[in-house]
Amino acid sequence: MATFISVPLKKSSEVDLVKPLSKFVTATYPPGEEQTEYLRAVEELNKLRKSALGRPLDKHESSLEILLRYYDQLCAIEPKFPFPELCLTFTWKDAFDKGSLFGGSVKLALASVGYEKTCVLFNVGALASQIASEQNLDNDEGLKTAAKFYQLASGAFAHIKDTVLSALNREPTMDISPETVGTLSQIMLSQAQEVFVLKATADKMKDAIVAKLANQAADYYGDAFKQCQYKENLPKEVLPVLAAKHCMMQATAELHQSALANQKKKFGEEIARLQHATELVKTAASRYDEYVNVKDLSDKINRALTAAKKDNDFIYHDRVPEVKDLEHIGKASLVKATAVQTPLSQNFSDLFEKMVPMAVQQSVSAANSRKADTVNRLIGSMREATNLCNGVLASLNLPAALEDLSGDAVPQSILEKSRAVVQQGGLQSIEQLIKDLPELLQRNREILDESLKMLDDEETTDNELRAKFNQRWNRTPSGDLYKPLRAEGNNFRSVLDKAVQADQVVRERYTAHCEMIALLCKPENELSAAIPSANPAKTLQGSEVVNVLRAQLAQLDEVKREREVLEGEVKSVTFDMTTKFLTALAQDGAINEEALTASELETRYGSHTQRVQQNLRRQEELLSLIQVSHQEFSALKQSNSEANNREEVLKKLASAHDSYIEISSNIKEGTKFYNDLTEILLKFQNKCSDIVFARKTERDELLKELQQSIAREPSAPSFNVPSYQSNTPAPASGGPTPAPRTVFTQQQPQAKPQPPARPPPPNITPQAASNSAPISTPVAPSSTNPLPVAPPTGPSQAQGPPYPTYQGYPGYYQMPVAYNPYAYGQFNMPYMPYQAQGQAGYPGGPPAQQTYPYPQQPPQQQPYYPQQ
Repeated sequence: MATFISVPLKKSSEVDLVKPLSKFVTATYPPGEEQTEYLRAVEELNKLRKSALGRPLDKHESSLEILLRYYDQLCAIEPKFPFPELCLTFTWKDAFDKGSLFGGSVKLALASVGYEKTCVLFNVGALASQIASEQNLDNDEGLKTAAKFYQLASGAFAHIKDTVLSALNREPTMDISPETVGTLSQIMLSQAQEVFVLKATADKMKDAIVAKLANQAADYYGDAFKQCQYKENLPKEVLPVLAAKHCMMQATAELHQSALANQKKKFGEEIARLQHATELVKTAASRYDEYVNVKDLSDKINRALTAAKKDNDFIYHDRVPEVKDLEHIGKASLVKATAVQTPLSQNFSDLFEKMVPMAVQQSVSAANSRKADTVNRLIGSMREATNLCNGVLASLNLPAALEDLSGDAVPQSILEKSRAVVQQGGLQSIEQLIKDLPELLQRNREILDESLKMLDDEETTDNELRAKFNQRWNRTPSGDLYKPLRAEGNNFRSVLDKAVQADQVVRERYTAHCEMIALLCKPENELSAAIPSANPAKTLQGSEVVNVLRAQLAQLDEVKREREVLEGEVKSVTFDMTTKFLTALAQDGAINEEALTASELETRYGSHTQRVQQNLRRQEELLSLIQVSHQEFSALKQSNSEANNREEVLKKLASAHDSYIEISSNIKEGTKFYNDLTEILLKFQNKCSDIVFARKTERDELLKELQQSIAREPSAPSFNVPSYQSNTPAPASGGPTPAPRTVFTQQQPQAKPQPPARPPPPNITPQAASNSAPISTPVAPSSTNPLPVAPPTGPSQAQGPPYPTYQGYPGYYQMPVAYNPYAYGQFNMPYMPYQAQGQAGYPGGPPAQQTYPYPQQPPQQQPYYPQQ
C-alpha cells in the first residue's frame, strides 16, 4: 500500500436549498429586479452544492476548487440568511464508519449551517490529502504540490478542531470530533515535513539540514502515533504506518548525522549512528513490512555501515560510543498548517454580494422600530394636544357660543361638524366597521391557533418516539427547536389580547356618544328642532370681550393648522441606515445599533421636536387666555334655564363630532392592524408548516433507519457453540465420525457383571487364519489386548450415552448364534464397544495398528456412521 496516509471523504444526503431560501427572499424583498437576482442566486447555490457534494470527486485540483467555492459561499451567506428559522437539515455520514452487520453507517442530521460548513471543510482536508498522496514525488513540482496540499489539509482539520463544538452545540460524529481531527491534522503535518525531507535529499542539501528535517519529521510522526493509539475509529493501517514512518525518519536522521560525523572525523560516532539506524530499519521491516518499503533505505544504511566499519577497523580504530551517549540531533520545521481564511478559493465571487448580512438587516429593523417610536411619539403628542384643545373648547361651547348670540339658529360650527360626519359615512359607517372587527380578530386567532397546533402535534409525536427508542432517537428535540417559534407565537397572542382591550375601549366610547352622533347625521331642520332655543337678554355683537375671544380662537386655529403641517413633515422624513451599519460592521466587526440610530434620529428629528414643543407651549398659553375671556363672556351673557339647556346640547354635539372623528380613525387603524397582522400570521403559519414538514421528513427517514437496524439485530442473545458441533479435523485414519458425547447425570447405566475368565485360545498362525475359511468360533484376545471392561458408573469426564441394546443402532454387533465353546455367558456378555479403524476402544482399546482378534461381522451389519 501507499506509504502516505489519505483521508476518505464524508458523504452527504441531498438537500433542497431552493425552496426555503426562495421563500425567505420572496418574503423579505419586494418583487422586482433585486428579488429576481436573489432567486437566480439561490438556484446557482443549489447547483454548486450538487457539484461539490452530489457526485464523486476526482483527485484533482479542479474538484478541490469546487469544494472551496462552496465553502466560501457558505461562509458568505451564513450571516445573510436566518438559517435557524429556515429549518434546513443537513445529513452527513461518518467518513470512517463502514457500517456493520447490525446497523448502517453512523450519520448525523442537524439544522445547522455551521455543521454543513464543518463537514465541507473536512472534505476539503480529505480531498487535499488525496491529491497530495497522488503526486509524483520524483520531481520537484510534485514535491512542492504535495507539501502544499498536506499543509492545507492540516490547516482544515486544525480549524475544525477549534470550531466544531461551537458550530454544532452538541456531540459530533467521531470523524469530526476534536480528538480525531486533531490527530489527522498532526498526521498531515508530519507527511508535509517528510515531503520536505525528500525534497532536501533530492536537492542534495547539507547533511546537517537533512538530519534536522528528518528528526523533526520523526518527532511529528511520534506525536501523531501517540494521539492515534486510542482512536479506534481510524483505519487499522494508520497506526503501523505512523510507527514505521517514525522509525524511518529517525533512521534517515541518523544516516545523515553519521555523514556529518564522518566529515568531522568522528568515525566512532558515525558507526554508532549507522548501527542505530540499522536497528530502526530492522524494526520497521520486521513489524510493518506490509505497510512500508524500507529496502532502499536499509541498503543505503548497510552500505554506509559496512564502509565505515571497514575504514575504522583498518585505519582509524576509533572507539564506538553507546547510542545514549551520542549528541542529540537538532530539529528544523519547514511546515505550518495553512490557516483557514475566507475566501479560500482565488476565483470566488459571492452570489449574494448585494444582500446585506442578517446583523445589518436586524439592525436596520431595530433602527426602523426606533424611528417609528420617535415619529409616533411626536405625532401622538400633537394629536393628544389637539384632542385636549377640542375638549376644552367643547366644554366652553366655543366657538358655538359666539355664533349662537341669537339663540334660535343652529351655529355655523355645528352645521360644519354635521356635514363632516355625514360625508364620512355617518353612524352606519362606524357600525359596519365595529361589526367587522370581531370577524377579523377571529380569523387571526384561528391562524395563530392552527400554527401552534401543528407545532404541538409534531412535538408530541417526537416525544413519544423519543420515549420509545430512548438513545436511538438521536435528533434535536422538537421542544428545543420550536422555542423561537413559540416565543413569536406568544408575542402574537399578547398583541391580539391588547387589541381586544383597545376594541372594547372604542366600543364603550361609541356607545357613550352614539345618540349625539346620530343627531349630527340628521338634516339641518331636524337638527335645529332638536336643539333647544333660548331668547337672549341683550345683544353682545359689538362687545369687546366677544372680539377678543374670537381673536384668541383664531390664533388657536392657526396653532392647530401648524400642527397638521408639522405632522406631515414628520411623517415625510426618510433615511436608510444600511450604509452606516455596513461600514460599522466592516470597521469594527460589530454594530452598535443603539448609538448609531440615536445619533441619526437626533439629526433628522431634532428640529421637529423643538417645533412641536413650541407649538404645545403656545396652545397651552392660548387655552389659558381663552378660559379667562370665556369667564368674562359668560358674565356678560344673561343666563337662564333654556340657555343652559341649549348650551349643554351644543357642547354634546361638538364633543360627539370630535369623538366620531377619533372613533372612526381608531376603527380604521384597527381594521388595518388586523389585516396587516393576518399577512404576518400567514407567514408565521407557513414557517411553522415548513419546519413541521421538514421534521416529519427527517422523522420518517430516521424511523426507516431504526426499523432496518432493528430488523438486522439478532433475535436471541449470543451463545457458545458446543465443542462437538465445531468443525474438528477428520481422524487421520479416515474412519467414521464418532458419536456425539453428552453428560447425563440423572440416570446412570448399571454395570453388567464380569463374565468368567475365558480359556486360552488355540495357537493359530496368521497365515492359517487368513487362508482358512471364516468360522463362527471367536478367538480369545492376546495378552496385549486386554478384555474391555464396563464403563465406570461415575465418569470423571464427559461420556457418551450408553448405547441401547436394540439391533441396528450404529456400532452394535450381533453375536453369532452358532455353538461357541468359548462364549461363556453368551447371552449375558458385557458391552463390546464399536471400534473404528485407527480409533481407540471404549473405554480402552488396542492400538490402531493391531487387528481385532474376533471374527469380522457380516457386511450387512456394518455400522452406518456417515463417512468423512
